[in-house]
Amino acid sequence: MVLSKHFNRSVVHGFSIILALIIFVCSNIVSSSFFKSFRLDFSEQGLFTLSEGTKKVLLNVDEEVVVRLYFSKILGEISPAQSAYFGRVRELLERYEHISRGKVRLELFNPEPFSDTEDRAVSFGIQGIPLGNAGDLGYFGLVALNSVDDIETIPYMSSEREAFLEYDLTKIIHKLSVTQRQSVGLVSSLPINGQMTPGVTSQRMQPWAVMNQVHDLFDVQTIEPDASEIPKEVGTLLIVHPRNLTPQLSYAIDQFVLNGGRALVFVDPNAEIGMALNRGVPQAGESDFGKILSAWGVKLIRESVLGDLESARRVNVNLKGKVATADYVAWLKFGRRNLDSNDAALAEIDRINIASGGILEAIPSAGTEFYPLIRSGKKAMQIERKKIQNQPDVVGLYRDFKPGGKTLTFAARIKGKAKSAYSLDSVSKEKLGSHKTIAEKSINVVVVADTDMLHDQFWIQERKLFDKLLSIPHAHNGAFVINLLENLGGGPALIGLRGRGETSRPFTLVENIRQNAERKYLVKEQELEKRLAVVQAKLNDLLEQKQVNGDSIVNEEDREAVNDFRRQMVLIRKELRGVQLALRRDIDNLDGWLKFFNIAFIPLILGLFSLVWAALRKAKRGKVSA
Repeated sequence: MVLSKHFNRSVVHGFSIILALIIFVCSNIVSSSFFKSFRLDFSEQGLFTLSEGTKKVLLNVDEEVVVRLYFSKILGEISPAQSAYFGRVRELLERYEHISRGKVRLELFNPEPFSDTEDRAVSFGIQGIPLGNAGDLGYFGLVALNSVDDIETIPYMSSEREAFLEYDLTKIIHKLSVTQRQSVGLVSSLPINGQMTPGVTSQRMQPWAVMNQVHDLFDVQTIEPDASEIPKEVGTLLIVHPRNLTPQLSYAIDQFVLNGGRALVFVDPNAEIGMALNRGVPQAGESDFGKILSAWGVKLIRESVLGDLESARRVNVNLKGKVATADYVAWLKFGRRNLDSNDAALAEIDRINIASGGILEAIPSAGTEFYPLIRSGKKAMQIERKKIQNQPDVVGLYRDFKPGGKTLTFAARIKGKAKSAYSLDSVSKEKLGSHKTIAEKSINVVVVADTDMLHDQFWIQERKLFDKLLSIPHAHNGAFVINLLENLGGGPALIGLRGRGETSRPFTLVENIRQNAERKYLVKEQELEKRLAVVQAKLNDLLEQKQVNGDSIVNEEDREAVNDFRRQMVLIRKELRGVQLALRRDIDNLDGWLKFFNIAFIPLILGLFSLVWAALRKAKRGKVSA
């Protein structure tokens, strides 16, 4: 009887396992067939969720775009990492194919050595990777074509740009599917577009990375400094560090905006790149656009830059001949907490880097509406511009920082019926007939108080891949510009399109503790250094006085004074080293506790829970047996 019961129980268990396997296989077949496009993304930043911008681009594709993905099977066999990334790219393109309802068509190719497929891949510019000493090449690249044979190519799909995979692919689809691109007019005193800067260099400079992105998506027209009007086809102006504009061009910008034109304006009280290009001349760092900004209801604080403890970036500094890291309160990284989440142009922008940016304030009397887009935290203050020019004291700025307790505006959107910056008596006779004194409809202008943020060094890292440079963004400065231009131009397709995931995701609590500790110890360190300097000065005075008088220190009183000064110096230096060690120890202890919590604490809790659960089950079984 007992044997029969055990046999029946074994049969039931066996059938249960077989049934579970059948259900598992069937569910996989059903899910892969009917729910292929369904995804759940539990990552914090939605790393595997397509942005709304991508979906809009794919749904608006009118003519077929063929995407040919070349991947050598042998490359996948040699490098599992490449094989895994190929799977990620293929899966993403399959989703593009599904969402676009077949308007985006994916084709896969395996370019084997000496095959026609390899020849075709090379003719499209796909880059081969050496696989060994035999001279064979592996390929992993992409070619996209539209119905009129426009071609876009990614020579090599580098996994280093995985965070920007969606951006790269969607940008290509958008370029090939849009027949008429928005026209953007560029007004700039900086060589952002690669143009030569008079008086600065005789060589033509390469365009900044942000302008490469703008050129990819918009029709860019450069407005020359001596222009007297804005081309009719231009719908949006991109104005960067306006300086020494002619009265004719300034007036043309004023009237362009009042007549319904849009503008994205980057001004700066301390353009570091502008000064560097002009041999450090401070005046080259100041934007000169106050007259028009005032008419729009915006004031740029000219003598100050924005400082923020909470958003300060860590930089390398030279401390008494040693390289150390410190928070530079004038170089900031703005995150989601600083951005207006209700503005569509800032969708999914997670990080913006700026360098000695400015502060914007509203002018209520202008009658316009001032909407802050990016603001500092409350631990912010105005820093005198002269303090950060010519090798700023990074540690001193941090140590002496005095938070004002209120947020300061860095970027703002301006709307409302703005008035002209030019009175009737200042307008030439030939312009009087078309002159507008006030906008008939609400203007749409965005003003940003930094120009350095557009330069590559503040948001791009370049890495060499074979014989080419690969640009890896570590902030969303470029996406910020593209989003705003799209938004101002009325085309929301690319808004929200950006790289996924941040390179740095610090613990906010840890950062606050570290900052507070550093400030406390830096203040103590400064006090000790002052005491040390006073004691050193007294000792030097005593020695110099004896030398001037021709005396030698022989009496006991003088000898004791010198020894006392030296004892004080030794004690102060010892205390100073103690302060520095205490700071390092506090940060190391905090780091150690965090590692323990992440690595050991949670597993210990789970292990303890498992033991308790097992003990309870055993006790329950014992009661049943009894």
